[in-house]
Amino acid sequence: MRKIPPLNALKAFESAGRHHSFTKAAKELNVSQGAISKQVATLEEWLNTQLFIRTQSQLSLTEAGQTLLATVTPAFDRIALTTMRLTESLTEVSALNVNAPPTFTMRWLIPRISSFQKIHPEIEIKLTTSTAPINFREFSYDIAIRGSQEEPELDNSTPFMTETIIPICRPDLLMNKSIQTPENINQLTVIGYDTEPMKWSEWAQSAGVNEYRPTVALQFEQMYFALQAANEGLGVVLVPLFLVADDIATGKLCAPFGMLGARQRKYYAVSRIKVKDNPMIKVFYEWLSRESIETEKKMKKLLMQQVGS
Repeated sequence: MRKIPPLNALKAFESAGRHHSFTKAAKELNVSQGAISKQVATLEEWLNTQLFIRTQSQLSLTEAGQTLLATVTPAFDRIALTTMRLTESLTEVSALNVNAPPTFTMRWLIPRISSFQKIHPEIEIKLTTSTAPINFREFSYDIAIRGSQEEPELDNSTPFMTETIIPICRPDLLMNKSIQTPENINQLTVIGYDTEPMKWSEWAQSAGVNEYRPTVALQFEQMYFALQAANEGLGVVLVPLFLVADDIATGKLCAPFGMLGARQRKYYAVSRIKVKDNPMIKVFYEWLSRESIETEKKMKKLLMQQVGS
């Protein structure tokens, strides 16, 4: 006989764990915050294990809570998907068509998509790339991902990750050069690209450069080519930190000016229909949120290292 905890308690725990908030869980499940807290306490008592660490300003999972959540969330997702197919109450979608910027897709989305497929092998993901404005009427994608400083003026838009844009280059590019102040940018070849979220002149102004006059400048069409040029040691480029975090951690690339002049913006996922109206879109959004949380944790650690260096 299976020994399963109370399902209402599991639902409350899963929602609170996913949102890291009793308040958001209560809103999602349409109950009071007190009801969520009571159900979580019931589950902790049933398991004889603490699942959350509660402080005045933060709710975080214990190691046991993380282990349980990693099992419960995919299980609930599969139940929702199976129910959808059995009842046929919604239009069946054989695959999710996801459209995202090329470099974001290549350097962030593709390396992580296998983790989604392991959890949901029954969902086929079709990836296309574009930086063009979102247009659901003209194109057939179900979800579009874009980076922006302002939330898209579209329905069903959800922010999921914050990026920090800084100058990066190969460490050997700085050999025999004195890079101590932002003005030293004029000693380096600056690399730009047509789809850049921040122009070099804007960075120079934010960093306090009195006179921005680079000796040499290179311009490319896409971020991917500009980033490749920086990897080849041709110059310094402005890119989102999370796209190059691994290369910085291993010493392949560096941030010569640290966080000086950094700009932040968000990535948004925009769906053709409301998230709650399609379980496949819902589970993809939840996976996207989990992956972005892990990425932001890594970025926070890297930012602290950069500030301390």
